[in-house]
Amino acid sequence: MKKVCIIYTGGTIGMVKTPKGYAPRRGYLEKKLNETEDFHNERLPEWDLVELYPLLDSSNMTVREWNVIAEEIEKRYDDYCGFVVLHGTDTMAYTASALSFMLENLNKPVILTGSQIPLCEIRSDARDNLIESLMIAADGKAREVCLYFGGKLLRGNRATKYSADGLEAFRSPNCLYLAEAGIEIKYSNALLRAPSDKPFKVTRLSPIPIGVIKIFPGIQFELFEPIMTDKLRGIVIETFGAGNVPGGENELLPIIKKAIANGTVITVCTQCPNGRVTLGAYETSMMLKDAGAVCGYDLTTEAAVAKLYYLFSRGYDSDKIKELMETDLCGELT
Repeated sequence: MKKVCIIYTGGTIGMVKTPKGYAPRRGYLEKKLNETEDFHNERLPEWDLVELYPLLDSSNMTVREWNVIAEEIEKRYDDYCGFVVLHGTDTMAYTASALSFMLENLNKPVILTGSQIPLCEIRSDARDNLIESLMIAADGKAREVCLYFGGKLLRGNRATKYSADGLEAFRSPNCLYLAEAGIEIKYSNALLRAPSDKPFKVTRLSPIPIGVIKIFPGIQFELFEPIMTDKLRGIVIETFGAGNVPGGENELLPIIKKAIANGTVITVCTQCPNGRVTLGAYETSMMLKDAGAVCGYDLTTEAAVAKLYYLFSRGYDSDKIKELMETDLCGELT
């Protein structure tokens, strides 16, 4: 009999009503799952539940919690055929991206899921999301970090939250779905191949100072100059279109050059959900390319942030990080 480990971090799926709104309660989810016959159906794998403490709304997730989740998987890696991580939706794509880099040479499914409606409510989407995730984790075909939600299996580092209130809350606009759940679960050829005989290992992340700047019409770049110190290790810039920023009087250029001189790695992503950055395609992106910014291609912001954390935590210097940010490591880039 296959056995799956469920790691419960918090999030809507296990929340209950309180006078201050929905909040997670210790012990509630395990009790609810044990009382629900569907989760003990003979067609499901056996499962164990590991409840982390404290249980968090995913808005409170940090690098520390990413390390805790990775360590829980590492401790139990040889004991289970796969893992399901129950997580709040708000930052699920960030955690999925981070784990995709941290869990190196992964040869088992790690499936993140949750719900938009708590399991305690009659219309909850939690039941289907968790049941399908357990089955996918037991199948063993998706040997990578994935995100399952609303009938779709997505590559973890390609997913982004698309809807705040829809039951199909996530999309991966630049990557095919890895599987779709209908009458059967149909897997696609987009799945990564299993690694060879390299041993599984975990890279723990350090809380590196990283920033994200979203470009908008009328942005006053001088407001960001005070943060461009040698303490800031990485910046993700969400630009217009294919990497374009306002030209003006080159007011951004001195700030970018100052940051790069300080060793800050600047990665350029696009605000558009679909498509990719092509630095130099337009005059308004050429100055970023000339200054030494990294082209993020079709990286999501979530994946870019997680990848910067990972590469800096590996101890690489800025030049090596720039090279690797433009290199596909685990399916995050096309």
